[in-house]
Amino acid sequence: MCNYEKTDHCKLHIAHSAKADGGIYLQLLNIGFGSMVSAERLLAVVSPDSAPIKRIVQEGKERGTAIDATYGRKTKAVLIMDSDHIVLSALTPEVLAARLTGEEPAAGKEERDG
Repeated sequence: MCNYEKTDHCKLHIAHSAKADGGIYLQLLNIGFGSMVSAERLLAVVSPDSAPIKRIVQEGKERGTAIDATYGRKTKAVLIMDSDHIVLSALTPEVLAARLTGEEPAAGKEERDG
């Protein structure tokens, strides 16, 4: 059972008969505003400020592989997925990394995600 008040990620049990225990676990990362991505499919979390990352985001938008999960706020992190999708988040890379590892973000880095 997930406890969203205590952690920002959870393990969601999915029925799967091929496993000995009768299921597999999918680790989800909360990227803000109730949006989540599969942590296992995540390759990188980067800042959107550099020119190469801006090009990657623009190319993703043109190809239709960019997913905007910012809810109209400024993009502070770009998540690069193994499916060639680009996910935009309003949370900083530091906050997302802390959520992924289950740690508390450093002082001054905590973000509100509505």
